[in-house]
Amino acid sequence: MTAVAPTTLVLIRHGESNVTVDRVIGGHRTCSGLSDLGRRQAERLRDRLITTGELAPDVLIASNFPRAIETAEAIVPAFSGRLIEIDAGFGEHDPGPDIDGMTFDAYVERFGTPDWTDPDCDVFPGGETIAAFHARVGNALANAIAAHRGASIVVACHGGVIDATFRQLLRTASTGGFELHTLNTSITEFTSVASGEWRLKRYNDVAHLHGLPAETPRSTPTP
Repeated sequence: MTAVAPTTLVLIRHGESNVTVDRVIGGHRTCSGLSDLGRRQAERLRDRLITTGELAPDVLIASNFPRAIETAEAIVPAFSGRLIEIDAGFGEHDPGPDIDGMTFDAYVERFGTPDWTDPDCDVFPGGETIAAFHARVGNALANAIAAHRGASIVVACHGGVIDATFRQLLRTASTGGFELHTLNTSITEFTSVASGEWRLKRYNDVAHLHGLPAETPRSTPTP
């Protein structure tokens, strides 16, 4: 029987976003792209990938958020101008139309500190529960892997998407148990193994950001 080549899945968190700097909950409706620092971070990543050639994707996917698309557009020159596929399934946790664009402070004043330990908690009234978000990401992930089995897949996405992917590929609890702090433009890489399981090769690789200013800390209402 012919051996199946391993599938490589690389997740790149977008550069620092304007909504983070402005302390706003920025879903796909109100996301305004990368901050000045975020663009510098993405350019640093591009230069690193051009120099090292460490990633050679067969497909480059971005979520439908401007901050993820801008990040993918910044790094695509490292991949011989490969086309970018947009997949909304890899978008960040959707806060819904009423909360999208709300400031962090206004959210906490109105709803209190969210409970991220209950997957069915309505943390964003009118938006996705954690369970619904994870189901959406899981579906996008399964479709991408099935369509590109044995290939190298690079996805420009979000911290919450990377957390959801960790929990699904490594078969951990859907919430709680650990907390990730995924840095902007970091590289996270998984490879499939013969048993059908996944191996984590690296997480939060940001060697290219050495010397840049620190990113703006994430705030309470974001996952």
